[in-house]
Parts: sequence; structure tokens; C-alpha cells
Amino acid sequence: MPKVTEEHLAARRQQILDAAAACFAREGFHRTSMTDIVRECGVSAGLVYRYFSSKDEMIAEIVREWHAHRAVALRSGDVAENYLGLLREVGTADGPDPRLALQVWAETVRSPEMRALARSGVDSVRQAAGAVGELPDDADALVRVMVAVYQGLLVQTAWDEELDNAAFVDAVRVLLERVKRGRV
Repeated sequence: MPKVTEEHLAARRQQILDAAAACFAREGFHRTSMTDIVRECGVSAGLVYRYFSSKDEMIAEIVREWHAHRAVALRSGDVAENYLGLLREVGTADGPDPRLALQVWAETVRSPEMRALARSGVDSVRQAAGAVGELPDDADALVRVMVAVYQGLLVQTAWDEELDNAAFVDAVRVLLERVKRGRV
């Protein structure tokens, strides 16, 4: 029997996560069943359970992927420009699905595990920004505001089809330039 490559296993795992994310975004966590996910990704239930034991495990992994993506995006270069890049991704295939992000945040009220996971994402951004050194003394508060701006854009994108993402990002760019010059 031919050996399955690590790349194949990773691709299959990602296929299942993508199908789960699509189902969760469309129907919500609690209305989505494992059967829905199996149907969406077109594989057997046994294969899905080979990779994930539950919907909660899938949700947590999707959130970890979002955190990893943001960490890589903010890691090097101009932090402000990288942040604007993350804002530009909102509502695109490169960013998290805003409908799914809202559900994740709602779960943080119910689930201590999801709250800890969401908190770790915010804390990692705060730590990364604090290491930059070009931020003012109130960097932690400023970073929390910028996280809130990102979250707010996700919320607005989820319910406002007419939102002008480019105008939003441009307005944030202007604010960041003013902060950098100390003129806010």
C-alpha cells in the first residue's frame, strides 16, 4: 500500500477545516452537525473523525490558524502597514470570515476554552506590538484600541454589505499617521 505523504494529510485536514468553516459561517456552530461538515467536504465521516474528534476541536483550530496568520503578518517590517494589510483582508478570502468571527466571539461568553483562545490572540498582538519599540508609553492601550478597530471592521463587514473597506482602511491609516506624529 502506498504511503500517504505529510502534504496530502495536511491538505485533507485543511479541506475538512475549510468545509467546517463554511458550514459554521452559514448555519452557526450549534446548528451545524458533523454530518453537515461531512457532506460539505465530500469525504466519509470516518475520515473527518480521523482528524477531529468534535466541532469544538475544529473551531479551536480555525481560530488558531487565524492567530498564526496575524502573527506572521505582523512579525516583520512596518507594523502599521502590516496592520493596515490585515484590515484590507477583512471581507476577502485571505481574511477570516466575518460571520464566523462573530460567532467565535459569542462563544467566548459561554466557553472558557474559547475565551482563553481568543484572549491568547489579543495578548499575542499586544506582546508583538510592545516589542516594536516605536510605540508611545501607552502602547498597551493603543494596541487594544487597534484590536477593537479590527474587530469592529469584522462586525460591520458581517452585517453591512455596503461598507467601503478601502475608505475604512484609509481612515485608519490617517489616524495611525496622526498617532505617530503625536497629533491625535
